[in-house]
Amino acid sequence: MAQPDDMLDDEDYPAYTMGRAAEIIGCSQDFLRRLGDAKLINPQRSSGGHRRYSRYQIRLAARAREMCDQGTDIASACRIIILEDQLEEALRRNERHQQG
Repeated sequence: MAQPDDMLDDEDYPAYTMGRAAEIIGCSQDFLRRLGDAKLINPQRSSGGHRRYSRYQIRLAARAREMCDQGTDIASACRIIILEDQLEEALRRNERHQQG
C-alpha cells in the first residue's frame, strides 16, 4: 500500500474532489463534466461514486479553460491538448530509446 508521502508526490493520485478541482481551476463543475465527456480527463470515482481528480488532470483542465477563454471551442481545445500530450510522450519515448 502506498504511503501518504508517496501519494502527495504522485501526479496521478486522485486527491481532489470535483468542487475543489473546479475552485482551483476557476471553472464550473459542469465544465469539468464536459471535459470528461470530451475524453480529455477521466476522473476516478470514490466508493460513493464522486469524481476525484489528480494534479495532472487539473493541469489539463486548466489548459483547456485557458484555451476556451481565448475563444477555442471545448472540443477543439480537448483535441489539441490530447495531441500535445501524445506528442510529448512520443518525444520522451524516443529520447529514452536513443539513450538506451
